[in-house]
Amino acid sequence: MPIPWRDAMSQALYGPDGFFVAGTGPADHFRTSVHASPAFATALLRLLAQVDSALGHPPRLDVVDVGAGRGELLLALRRLVASEDATGASGEPAHSAGGAVGVSGEPAHSGRSGLIPAWAGSPETLTPAAAVRRSPDGPSWVAGRRSLAERIRFTAVEYASRPENLPKEIHWTTEIPDGITGLLLATEWLDNVPLDVAVHADGGWRYVLVEPSTGVETVGGPVSTADLDWLTTWWPSPASPRGADRDVTGGPASTDATSGSGSGFGAARPAQGSSLTARSWPGCPETPHTDHRAEIGRPRDEAWGYAVGRIRRGLAVAVDYGHLREGRPVDGTLTGYRGGRQVPPVPDASSDVTAHVAMDSVASAGAAVARCAYSLSLQTEALRALGADGGRPPLSLAGTDPAGYVRALAAASAVAELTDPAGLGGHWWLRQPVGIGLPTAVAR
Repeated sequence: MPIPWRDAMSQALYGPDGFFVAGTGPADHFRTSVHASPAFATALLRLLAQVDSALGHPPRLDVVDVGAGRGELLLALRRLVASEDATGASGEPAHSAGGAVGVSGEPAHSGRSGLIPAWAGSPETLTPAAAVRRSPDGPSWVAGRRSLAERIRFTAVEYASRPENLPKEIHWTTEIPDGITGLLLATEWLDNVPLDVAVHADGGWRYVLVEPSTGVETVGGPVSTADLDWLTTWWPSPASPRGADRDVTGGPASTDATSGSGSGFGAARPAQGSSLTARSWPGCPETPHTDHRAEIGRPRDEAWGYAVGRIRRGLAVAVDYGHLREGRPVDGTLTGYRGGRQVPPVPDASSDVTAHVAMDSVASAGAAVARCAYSLSLQTEALRALGADGGRPPLSLAGTDPAGYVRALAAASAVAELTDPAGLGGHWWLRQPVGIGLPTAVAR
């Protein structure tokens, strides 16, 4: 029996036998920035240190990962924080574990693996000029302040059961905690918040219904008043000029966003566009003739607004693939992923079902809750501002330290994947502060 897409996605992804609940985890099916390189976690540690500083180094610093998968990102952050000298003299990371992140420059000889000191003519890197003060016992300290490792509290928010081998320092819950002081992360979470799909037919918007077991679609009744209001504001109909010059922010905002286009699928889910929708897979039955197709992002706005509302003071960061009002896809972006391949979006719990995020709409919803300006930029810019630029090491290093040159070159390649505008670098970064200013490393 055909049902609304929102209901079908909810059951397929988060029901008792849902894709994200009963399966082995997202990492077995698609590649995100978290899985691509440890440089992603290292950059987030830099951001976390800036949030910590903006908060005045509180006695407890929360790091909450919404849609945590099997805890991969928090595990990486925990390793970085726990490593000796993970905190520099100003609360910024000075050392990291597990492999260089590919910042331009010559590798440090101290074994540091993420933050590489500047060489002549290179971009500015993360390492502060001031020397790190150390405790005689080993970890870095600043004027008696408790270390980051002692103050941090990691929380994973996920519907799946807690992994058996997850360290006890990482708390596991199905609900976003209230009263967060620190950093809330949502890496490719919003694209999996269930939503309805609509088509513009017979002069108006109507819901698309889907048969969960087959993915066959039919046209249902007119959309609700609330959904029509969202579509009117955020998704231009065929009769509306695309990218109309009007204020649709719904709240205070500052943005350095730029739009892009493109499609394709490799190891990662595409950042700027999907080449495979419900209507484009060979042999897949098409929705009956319509003029336009839309994915109603109102549930995602509400989810993001709720998440931002759980923060007492700090920063919320959403990283996802999406689009802006002037570049909404005419045929939508609904698609599926299974086993590392893009597949038709059939909501039968056997694959991921996802759609790109209307990032400007989500940003507006968060700003209305936080009453603070947001920042919206592409991952390429965001990571470079945090020191991960994918720059090649100087060729001179090959003559003095061949093994080090090879390691640095491999690290640069890993960062290049994260910052490739046609891939993961095309993801959007939405940063929503609550009660603090935007960190200086990412503010423009």
